[in-house]
Amino acid sequence: MAADDGLVAWVVEAMAPATVTSRAMMGGRTLYCDGIVFAIVDDDLLWLKADKVSDAEWDAEGAPRFTFRMGEKTGSMNYRRAPNDCYDDPDALRRWATLALEAGMRAPAKRPARKRG
Repeated sequence: MAADDGLVAWVVEAMAPATVTSRAMMGGRTLYCDGIVFAIVDDDLLWLKADKVSDAEWDAEGAPRFTFRMGEKTGSMNYRRAPNDCYDDPDALRRWATLALEAGMRAPAKRPARKRG
């Protein structure tokens, strides 16, 4: 996984005035909007968060799920590849990113790790 810094900058610009930040994740970047995870960037692709509520819209768009290899196994995460128009149309990006942000808001909050000792 590697992050395309230009793509991250495009998302930040297109989502303004919302505050989008990013953090490194296994060579890619995780994107947050006002602190809520809504996307990841892997190589030159944008992957937007999905869930059971939004899966039908992603399926209708034909947006594949994010998959990865770990040794002999293939895994997937609940992210969908952004439609092609998201890469040059800020309105399209905001539309799909809003769907992803809503999925992020519905996701259960992660509990802090317990200290062992």
